[in-house]
Amino acid sequence: MSRHRSAALVGNPNSGKSALFNALTGARQKIANYPGVTVERKAGRLTLPSGESLELLDLPGSYSLDSASPDEEVTRQVIQGSFEGEKLPDVIVLVLDAANLEQHLVFAQEVLELGRPTVVALNMVDLAERDGLTLDPAALSAALGVPVIPTVAVRRKGIAELGQAIAEAERHAVEAPQRHWHLTQTERRLAAKHIARGTILSRTTRHTVENGFDRVLLNPWVGPLILFALLFVVFQAVFAWATPFADALEGLVGTLSGWAIALLPEGVLRDFVTEGVLAGVGSVVVFLPQIVILFFFILLMEASGYMARAAFLMDRLMAGVGLSGKSFIPLLSSFACAIPGIMATRSISDPKDRLTTILIAPLMTCSARLPVYAVIIAAFIPQTTVGPGIGLQGLVLFVLYLAGIVGAMVVALVLRGTVAKGAASGFIMEMPRYQMPRLRDLGIGLWQRAWVFLRRAGTIIFVATIALWVLLSFPEAEPGESQLDASIAGTIADGLHPILAPIGFNREISLAIIPAMAAREVAVSALATTYAVETEDEELAAQGVTERIADLWTLPTALAFLAWFVFAPQCLSTLAVARRETNGWKWPIFMVVYLFALAYIFAGLTYWGAVALGW
Repeated sequence: MSRHRSAALVGNPNSGKSALFNALTGARQKIANYPGVTVERKAGRLTLPSGESLELLDLPGSYSLDSASPDEEVTRQVIQGSFEGEKLPDVIVLVLDAANLEQHLVFAQEVLELGRPTVVALNMVDLAERDGLTLDPAALSAALGVPVIPTVAVRRKGIAELGQAIAEAERHAVEAPQRHWHLTQTERRLAAKHIARGTILSRTTRHTVENGFDRVLLNPWVGPLILFALLFVVFQAVFAWATPFADALEGLVGTLSGWAIALLPEGVLRDFVTEGVLAGVGSVVVFLPQIVILFFFILLMEASGYMARAAFLMDRLMAGVGLSGKSFIPLLSSFACAIPGIMATRSISDPKDRLTTILIAPLMTCSARLPVYAVIIAAFIPQTTVGPGIGLQGLVLFVLYLAGIVGAMVVALVLRGTVAKGAASGFIMEMPRYQMPRLRDLGIGLWQRAWVFLRRAGTIIFVATIALWVLLSFPEAEPGESQLDASIAGTIADGLHPILAPIGFNREISLAIIPAMAAREVAVSALATTYAVETEDEELAAQGVTERIADLWTLPTALAFLAWFVFAPQCLSTLAVARRETNGWKWPIFMVVYLFALAYIFAGLTYWGAVALGW
């Protein structure tokens, strides 16, 4: 019957709980949602030293059992045995951050008050030692009345000892409440301070040094300037560093296209390879270097501990539009992809805050928009400098990202005063310690994100591009007739063009924005495929999409296209996740309507403004 036993990992956010879960379970994990809620259920199999196995649950991070969010409510119900369909865990593994002990001990007391068999994993002791803290696990064990095992999850230190303690935990259940249990929250904080002082044997000046960094980086005036300067450098690097690699990939695609023309006989197969696969999918793959560089900086800021401080800095701005700093983390995640950003709103306690954050998450410029921005900027913005080390192309990219942020804040302000009316909620955030990012972790993270991008190129983008190629290629044009005019796709474009022509869009753009609903990057491959099919000269058809756009579009049209993608709705997958997180289609439909309206209005304003200026 031991196979039916279970244990649950609980702790504050940023305690290293997930890393410990990965170390204990390895690849033996299953991820799903709890029945009836959109909170993730992460379970794995833990093999004990005796050979027994038990189910290990990684519960959402919590600050209190007085649940203030869907995540915390699930954690409370599971460890109290009141969640329907989830049995009471036999053992609780309480994860504490060794370098932030006092804060984590507040929640620890609430868990221990339950009187359940409990083991404490004193995690990240290596970072505590690096920060100048010498801890006494035995003193902490005596104060809490349960076993305390020092661990370093990322290096698997203490994992075997923790497994043994879990196996024996039921013999160490809390027998009786001690004098500091069942106290008020204020009394718990005083008790946590007392226990932490008794556990820390010595402390060096390292904490003082790091606090000095925070006094600068979290300064309400200096901190935002540093943050925006850092973001500006990131977007400069996206173009400056990626250009040689992107040019090499574009050259490779051109070479492959030339080989295909030389080796394959004229006909449908050659058109499929050159116009559909290479011109379409290849036009997106060449932007892989920009994606990798952008994620390199994002991962670097996350791993160093700076990202959480950026969220703290943004709390004042978020409060100005009726949100809290809690919304910043989901919105920041949306710069990678809106899907995890929307899912991250589960940690927001206020339902109106959460709804507003979901509705504005698509306005954050996700990585899928980067190929669209990059191809237009490369086509129309010269590679010139506007100051020492400041490239004009990187500056334009920075302005586009900034436009998405400003747009999201304005929309949030309007929503909080209308459909999601309410006051901003409070914001408490724990600052992780500064640390040097590990090259191995950065490498794994970059590989994972590069693979996701390439997988999208080989699946969603490939399928959408080939489907568009078929619509563009059939029926075949009569002699002297444009293939676009004769094709099914041309008929579709003719139907849309009268609606989009007032904002400066041509027929090719009108056609490209339809498959772009599957994935943002498809807009680039759709344009490349359209121009390749439409052009009879095969050498000209093999020309890069950037050169074709530069030859055929006007600057006002290009700027209107960029403005459209700042506001246009996200991919269908994002809408599906929004439906799941809001439990219906009402709000996703509202999202689509208001985003399309903004996209149309601002694309039109941009186009006619550029025309009026004579650009």
